[in-house]
Amino acid sequence: MLMDSNGLARNFVVERFSMRVVAGGRFVELHGPADITEEATEAIVNAANSYLMGGGGVDGAIHNAGGPAILEECRRYVAQNGNLPAGRAMLTRGGRLTAKYVIHTVGPVYRGGSSGEQELLASCYRESIRLAERHGIQSLAFPSISTGAFGYPVSLAAHVAVQSVLTELEQATHVGKVRFVLFDISTLKAYSAAAEKLVRARPQYALEKAST
Repeated sequence: MLMDSNGLARNFVVERFSMRVVAGGRFVELHGPADITEEATEAIVNAANSYLMGGGGVDGAIHNAGGPAILEECRRYVAQNGNLPAGRAMLTRGGRLTAKYVIHTVGPVYRGGSSGEQELLASCYRESIRLAERHGIQSLAFPSISTGAFGYPVSLAAHVAVQSVLTELEQATHVGKVRFVLFDISTLKAYSAAAEKLVRARPQYALEKAST
């Protein structure tokens, strides 16, 4: 069972597909169609809003699956630090999720591409990995940040996401596996195309494909 873009449960009978970029002993996987709330990575990343109060899409699905303990930690963070700005990240426990932690990050609202959206989106991925590093987390899973209600075009966001993760992993010492958990086939295809393009340009990367 998967969650749709509104966080509602839907039944799908589809072939799942995985692609893996191997980079210096670390792995970046692209997987889907899949539900990030079911991931068994040590941490999953939530595409949150600045208020950290839950919402629709991935945000609502993670809060619903993880239970009220996640929201309580978010409330404490906002009370102490204020709203979380776009491009930044914070960490809570995973509550009832299989993942031990949730990293909450706020993506940019897309306003045509001339308002710093690319840098803010890249920062979401960089800051999430850096936060995982500080907590000794070895594996984490990302959704496609900002491509739902925030309107970022998937083809553009995919390139930023894959490139940012691969670049940041070159500096990582703890994080060894990152997985993009993508809800639908069209998003998976966009991320796969971005990964293939980056691998062609960087001979230090290798690409592996497998259907599951």
